[in-house]
Amino acid sequence: MTIPEPENKARPWAFLTNHAHVLLCIARDPQIRARDIADQIGITERAAQRILADLITAGYVTRTKVGRRNHYTIDLRGHLRHPMHRDLSVGTLLQVLNTDPAAGPG
Repeated sequence: MTIPEPENKARPWAFLTNHAHVLLCIARDPQIRARDIADQIGITERAAQRILADLITAGYVTRTKVGRRNHYTIDLRGHLRHPMHRDLSVGTLLQVLNTDPAAGPG
């Protein structure tokens, strides 16, 4: 099945925010580098670092230094921020998006 091209190519948009994409990257690889997150999502490394800082400050992600690398842990019990979805946890979001939160640290 092919997905039709959007009629308005001047205004690209996505269903998920870059913050959600960063969480998905971390869930798939808890030792991922900001550079690799940026490449996968299609944003700058600086933007990936800002999003990581947002997620860490808000308590959704914990960063632990392991040698020269960072290891990220997602708080799967954290709740989504939008008023319509505050009853849903990050763990539920990751499950729905076919990411196995049990495979990563929780």
